[in-house]
Order: sequence, then structure tokens, then C-alpha cells
Amino acid sequence: MAFEEISFKSFNEKDIIQAWIYKPIRKPRGIVQIVHGFGEHSRRYLHMILKLNEAGFVVAADDHVGHGKTAAESGNWSDWGNKGYLTMAEDEHTLRQMVQQEYPDLPYFMYGHSMGSMIARSYAATYGEGMDGLLICGTSSFFPKTKELATALKKRIDEGQGEEVDPSYIGALLGWMTDRIVNPLTPNDWISGDPDVVADHASDPFNNFTSPPNIRSTYDFIMMIETIIGIPWAEKVPVTIPVYNIAGDQDPVGLYGEGVYAVSNWLAETGKQVKTKLYSGYRHEIHNYRDIRDEVEDGMIDFINEVIAQKKS
Repeated sequence: MAFEEISFKSFNEKDIIQAWIYKPIRKPRGIVQIVHGFGEHSRRYLHMILKLNEAGFVVAADDHVGHGKTAAESGNWSDWGNKGYLTMAEDEHTLRQMVQQEYPDLPYFMYGHSMGSMIARSYAATYGEGMDGLLICGTSSFFPKTKELATALKKRIDEGQGEEVDPSYIGALLGWMTDRIVNPLTPNDWISGDPDVVADHASDPFNNFTSPPNIRSTYDFIMMIETIIGIPWAEKVPVTIPVYNIAGDQDPVGLYGEGVYAVSNWLAETGKQVKTKLYSGYRHEIHNYRDIRDEVEDGMIDFINEVIAQKKS
């Protein structure tokens, strides 16, 4: 494997996005763009990246505004900029264009996890033409309290307080995640049932759940969630894009499977080819459980290979 470290100006016109292109040692067969989740960074997917490289795929990944090395370089961990909820999807589009300029003829796939799945779903509805497949993991249908929170946040933005950081809002948005876990040891136990994964997440200096986004960015996060709900969103996704939708059935983000199937049903009802798989007994980061991560990644690669084979036939 060889990798190229690149950077480019964010859609928000303020941050410089840090990104990487990982290249297989053999002739590449396709491109997979990885879109990471909230409060983490793209190097947490190195196991997946290496598996995809071994299977012959170029992998592109960046660290979003306010996240990972992008935030570490700028010192900005809380402000996603004033360009609205499409900022991250637009940044993913810039990265896609850069990668496809180097590999113009390869099939192109996008994988998004958690908030990254929301970004990827928003992206597919906006820039779906030319995508060969969409893979989403740990996705969501509805979040509790979003409408009430959006109203409260918009009021504070209108009052000129959008740049302020108030952790109570992100706490209200995410704080219910451990409700079904018996005696959780940390507020982040919803991420994984493997305590080593939770501890690794907490100790990673490029993760940052302790510096929440400011009021305006929290509002933008909720607006992104609201715009990828239901048939109106699914209708915007091109019918030519097959979708692989995976999650743990103990993942609160996907409402323990209910939200995952809701997303698949919206896609199916609007004519999309969608495959859904739930991993029984597992929480949010199914790709980081040591006992099933190879199975999860092999399933992704099988899906991509099937799509490529169908397009050739």
C-alpha cells in the first residue's frame, strides 16, 4: 500500500481539509470513499482501508471540518462554518473530484458511518449521478427531540448566539444513547460492547467528544438529519445506485434496527435496489468489533464486487 496525503480548502472557505488517498499495490479495480462519523476521524478505519486495498480498491478519506487532523491543524474543534449543513457533503464532493481526476475510469463507491452515513445520504441525493454504489453503516431514520432542539437553537442563532458553545444541546441530542444499556460504565458505551474499543475511542487525541460543536453547527447537524428523512429524500437518490445498509441491532442510532429498516424501506419504495443486514447483539461500530470486523468488511467487499460484476454483464 502507498498513500498520498493531500489538503484542500473547505466549502466553508475557512478550514483546510486534511485528506488521504490509499492506493493498492496491484492494479486498482475501483474507488471507495470513506466518510467518518461525528467526533472521530478517518484513520479509525485503517483496518477497513487495508482490507479494501488488499481487494484492489483505491480508498479516499478525509477528516471533516471540526474533526481529526483538520481540526488539530486549525485549532477549530467546534465551528463547522457558516455555509450550512451541506458543508461536509460539498467537501466530500471536492475529494471525489480530486480522486476521480487521477482515476477517471474506475467504478466509484461511497461508504459512510453514523454521521458519515447521513452525509453520504445527503451527498447521494445531491451528487448521486455517476456513483456506482452507496454503503451506509449505523445510519438513522429519526432522532428524538430534533424538532424541539432545532427550534431552540434557531432562536439562539437569531439572537446572535450562534458562535457560542453550549454542550447541553448536543447532550440532549445524543445523551439518550445508553438508556437500554444495563449499568453503562461510560456515556459512550453505546459505541461498542467491547470496552477496549470504547477506551481506545476515549484516549484517541484526534477524537473529540469533549469539545462539542457550537450552537450554529449543532443546528446544522440537526438540519442535515431532517433533510434525509422519508420518501422525499429517497426520491432524490438516483435509481441507478444500489445501496448496502448495515448496522448492529443494538445500535441506538438506528433505533435498534427499526430506523435502519425504515431507511431501506424508503429507498425500496422509490425503486432502489437495497440490501439490508443487521448484526445481532452488536452496537454502533460494527466495523470495530474485533470478532466480526472481518465479516463486516468482507460483506462490503462482496457487495461492491457484485455491483461491479452486474455492470460488466
